[in-house]
Amino acid sequence: MTTWLITGIGSGFGRTLGGAALARGDTVVGTTRNAEGRAAFEALAPGRAHALVLDLRDEAAVHAAVAEAERLTGGIDRLVNNAGYGLVGAIEEVSLAEARALFDINVFAPITMIQAVLPGMRGRGRGHIVNITSVSGFAPWGGTGLYGASKYAFECIGQTLAQEVAPFGIRVTNVAPGGFRTGFAGQALNVAAREIAAYADGAHAARRSLQSNAGKEKGDPALAAAAILTALDAPEPPLHLLLGADALHYARDQFAFVESQIATWETLSLATAHSD
Repeated sequence: MTTWLITGIGSGFGRTLGGAALARGDTVVGTTRNAEGRAAFEALAPGRAHALVLDLRDEAAVHAAVAEAERLTGGIDRLVNNAGYGLVGAIEEVSLAEARALFDINVFAPITMIQAVLPGMRGRGRGHIVNITSVSGFAPWGGTGLYGASKYAFECIGQTLAQEVAPFGIRVTNVAPGGFRTGFAGQALNVAAREIAAYADGAHAARRSLQSNAGKEKGDPALAAAAILTALDAPEPPLHLLLGADALHYARDQFAFVESQIATWETLSLATAHSD
C-alpha cells in the first residue's frame, strides 16, 4: 500500500488522482482550502482518505500539515504538488501583484512542500516527488506568459531536485499535461485585471481559446490519473511525463524550433571563444 500527500485534493487532477489511489487501496492525505472539501474527500474512503484544510502560502502551516500527514500515514511515500491556477494576460497587462500571487501558489508553495517532506523521505531512504507542471513549461504561448513562467520554473526545480535527491533513493517525476477537463479553463483561470485594447487580436486570443474550449478539452482526467499511476509504479519512473496528444505536439514543435535556432546560429555561437 502506498501513502500519498496530494495538494489541491478538492478538484482537478488532485481529486481524480486521489480517488484513483484510494480505489486501489492506498492511503491519501490531501490538502484543501475549506472544510466542505475536507468532508467530501474523507467520505470517499473513511479511515484511508484524510484531508487537511491548509493555506499553502503559510510556510509554518505547510510544515505542520506535513507533520500531521506523517503521523496519519506512518510516512509519506509520494508527494504530489498539484495545487495551482492559471493566469492569462499579456506581459504588459499582468500586474506585479498578480504575478507574485501566482508564483506564491504555483512555485513557492510547492517548494515549501518539498522542503517539508524531504527530511522524512531522506530518513527512510525512499520517496517520490511528483510535480504537476504543464506543457506550457516547455512551449510558450502568447497571452499566458506569467503562467508559463511559473511552470518553466517548476520544471527546472523538478529536474534539479531529481539530481539532488537521487543519492537518497528519492525519485522525481514532472507531469506536464495538455488540455484536460479539470476545470482549469473555468474556475481555476484568472484574467489580468488590466486590459489593453492593442492586444485584442494577439495575446487576448489565448483567453478566448481557453474559455471557449472549457469543458470540451480532449483529455480525460480519469485516464490521466491511470497513466500517472502506471508511470509512478514503473521500476524506472520517468523524470518527464507529457500527457495528451496536444502536449506531445506542442512540446515537439518547440524542441524542433529550438534545435533549428541552435543549428542556424551555431557558427556565431562558436565565434565567442578566446583565440589562445
